Amino acid sequence: MAKIVQTAGRNALGEFAPQFAHFNDDVLFGENWNNGDIDVKTRSIITVVALMSQGITDSSLKFHLQNAKDHGVTQKEIAAIITHVAFYAGWPNGWVVFNLAKEVWDVNEGDLPYEDEAMRAHAKEMVFPIGAPNDAFAQYFVGQSYLAPVSAEQVGIFNVTFEPGCRNNWHIHHADNGGGQLLICIYGKGWYQEWGQEARELHPGDVVTIPAGVKHWHGAAQDSWFSHVAVEVPGEGTGSEWLEPVTDGDYGKLA
Repeated sequence: MAKIVQTAGRNALGEFAPQFAHFNDDVLFGENWNNGDIDVKTRSIITVVALMSQGITDSSLKFHLQNAKDHGVTQKEIAAIITHVAFYAGWPNGWVVFNLAKEVWDVNEGDLPYEDEAMRAHAKEMVFPIGAPNDAFAQYFVGQSYLAPVSAEQVGIFNVTFEPGCRNNWHIHHADNGGGQLLICIYGKGWYQEWGQEARELHPGDVVTIPAGVKHWHGAAQDSWFSHVAVEVPGEGTGSEWLEPVTDGDYGKLA
């Protein structure tokens, strides 16, 4: 968890009330918010509920609504939280807080739990989910990737998402007959490269046909999230051989 750092007290009251500023920045946020006994998402929810219950609906509540979103509270979750608290803290309070929450969350964000704003925006533009961290294959990737199974019937179809700068190692799809892989790019900017060839820049709508036996890698651009659908081409005696990583030097040369 990233350390919570607050300077609002000193910025606003550092000269007028330095002791209060110290308590606000160093104790309330510096010590209490960084206490690991409760995760920050839960603390964010508790704080929103406490302020709403007291009828405090000024900029401080909007700050804590944004803080809740930044720590993983989804649009559906905040809607349920405000509705629940409104029964106890008053229906008018619920209306006021909902108006503030609508300035922080977009209605189309639904249950996207991602803390990273760019990741959340990426997920909103896709027809397939980002899925879970691709931990089973993490050793074959530089950076974080995510995997969402789309279909396991007839052929294996997976949505693979790469954070900016993430790419898989050089690898080969082997097969005694048939086999290989098909990539359909659906969002973001990425790269595909075969051994001994120039890297190919990828954009939504691009299709990459990878025959069995070809050494290659693929992944995101340095400044963009990237997702492609990977289709396993049926074959006999199929399997993947994972090889060395793409070096930072070679990857860094790509624009």
